[in-house]
Amino acid sequence: MRPASTLLDSFIAHRQHGRKALAVLLDPDDFTEAGLRDLLARVAEHPVDYFFVGGSLVLSAHQAALLALLKAHSTVPVLLFPSHSLHLEGPADGLLLLSLISGRNPEFLIGQHVVAAPRLHASGLELLPTGYLLVDSGRPTTASYMSGTAPLPHDKPGIAATTALAGEQLGLRLTYLDAGSGALHPVSAAMIAAVRATVATPLIVGGGLNTAEKLTAALAAGADVVVVGNRIAEEPAFLAAAVAAVRSSVAG
Repeated sequence: MRPASTLLDSFIAHRQHGRKALAVLLDPDDFTEAGLRDLLARVAEHPVDYFFVGGSLVLSAHQAALLALLKAHSTVPVLLFPSHSLHLEGPADGLLLLSLISGRNPEFLIGQHVVAAPRLHASGLELLPTGYLLVDSGRPTTASYMSGTAPLPHDKPGIAATTALAGEQLGLRLTYLDAGSGALHPVSAAMIAAVRATVATPLIVGGGLNTAEKLTAALAAGADVVVVGNRIAEEPAFLAAAVAAVRSSVAG
């Protein structure tokens, strides 16, 4: 029996009730145990809604240890954010089952999913089918390189909206617009607004959201969940400003 969709329900509730949410993306290659303990102490003071764990190029062998530490010292839901069928180890609450619908590489549309399906079926993880759209950010990103796909043009919100709509029609339950780690430019407000106006799925936006102003703009444009990764890895004190920006935002 598959687990009840408690995590998916929480994303839907954010969408339905206008409760904006913050996810912190943790790349196992960027965090030491000491650094993670420091971050968890900050999260205890400035609570976040989700931890996403993963990255486009996970080189380290300590993802499982990072996940164990998160589960032992925090009640924040932990979701795996895998870029490959090999990145599934360690305790977690759920998994963003990403289909890279912005690209045309069959490996990331369905191929890796077939490889991972038996392990996921036996894992007990809650699976959240997610339409994943990479968006051009002004520089090549690890995600686009590793996936062998071109990102959506930054200035073509209509393409993003119709792509997201196709994902929704295929039954994907979440939509994720991502400019990628270290993005020069975040996903534009125009693109977020176009996607928000087109699909009913909860909308996650990440990549390049490295200031409170950018977080606020993404939320005002229609994001339900914003994701911060690199900035917090480099400057953990930014967490307080990020949380304040999200908590002060309301649905438009």
